[in-house]
Amino acid sequence: GRSQGCQRIHHVLFAVIYLMMPGKVRLLPELQQKLFDTALAQPEQEVCGLLGGHANDLHSIYPVANIDPDARHAFLLEPQGQIAAMRAMRERGESLRGIYHSHPDTTAEPSARDRQLAAYPDIYYLIVSLQSSRPDIRAFYFDGKDFFCSPIISC
Repeated sequence: GRSQGCQRIHHVLFAVIYLMMPGKVRLLPELQQKLFDTALAQPEQEVCGLLGGHANDLHSIYPVANIDPDARHAFLLEPQGQIAAMRAMRERGESLRGIYHSHPDTTAEPSARDRQLAAYPDIYYLIVSLQSSRPDIRAFYFDGKDFFCSPIISC
């Protein structure tokens, strides 16, 4: 059998790994609808912005202009809009909990470019797909190296 010391280390490691795992994202139905509406208002390009909240709870949407030259297939947050959104979050007592963008022609999965340019670890990346007649939304937790699918809970 295992010694008690080894069992204790095993339980501590399990607890640390469990705490580091991304949880389910809580998204109010109104916020999800705002994300859909924002994407549908400009279906010819990727719309983007920031999401404020606390831990796994997303409370607020902060649209930011997409300044990527190929805005139909990629997004780049406009720096001044990003700064203004971060300031508004601080004023509301929120922290940056997510980045969202839409995919006009593809699924709600991170593209190769999304993966390459992801720069904010420990937050959620939400992608709205307009590929089919009904918008689809998926959430991914980014740990600094890779994306992990996170279930969305509407509450």
